[in-house]
Amino acid sequence: MRKPRDFDSELKALDNKARQLKQAKFQQLGELVVATGADTLAVEQLAGALLAAANASDMIVREDWRQRGAAFFQRQGKARGGARPRAVSAAAADGGTAPAGSPAGAE
Repeated sequence: MRKPRDFDSELKALDNKARQLKQAKFQQLGELVVATGADTLAVEQLAGALLAAANASDMIVREDWRQRGAAFFQRQGKARGGARPRAVSAAAADGGTAPAGSPAGAE
């Protein structure tokens, strides 16, 4: 006879895992803000830059941001001996996080 599944404990375990993933994402985004130097901006400026990036529809501009973000991650990887920090790697894998920070540090 099969042992009955404990759905309550499985649901709790999944909920805990989801919380851990969400917390890790927040931490990594914070580390990305610090790594890019965007933490020196006023909160309102950072929020405005992120909103502009999130709402940008010009694919040429978005591609420029993506390239700048990729170059940033490559520099970070070389500066650390080839190993990228966890936050930077996750942001690069996310695909949309890196370009959003680029306009904030634009010249």
